[in-house]
Amino acid sequence: MNRTVSKKSIFAMLLIVCVLFLGLGASSASAQTHRKKKHRMAKRVGIGAAIGAGAGGLIGGRKGALIGAGAGAGGGYIYHKHKQSQARKRRRARHRRR
Repeated sequence: MNRTVSKKSIFAMLLIVCVLFLGLGASSASAQTHRKKKHRMAKRVGIGAAIGAGAGGLIGGRKGALIGAGAGAGGGYIYHKHKQSQARKRRRARHRRR
């Protein structure tokens, strides 16, 4: 039961992840700000996935690249949420000083 993962399937998985994060349309009143926030999140998650895929590819080949991309995307998302929380705290502190 030896499965091999082709380059096409790796590319398809990365494309699916990109579509999931970028394909959701902005429908709020402040669409430009919302789009900027989504772009920031997609960039952080994408960079994490790329770094994870590179490291996983070096360590474990194709399968390692897929696992690393998933782990890196998860790490990028956690990093994004952390930065979002920090920014929220800064905004609250700035608002209290007024």
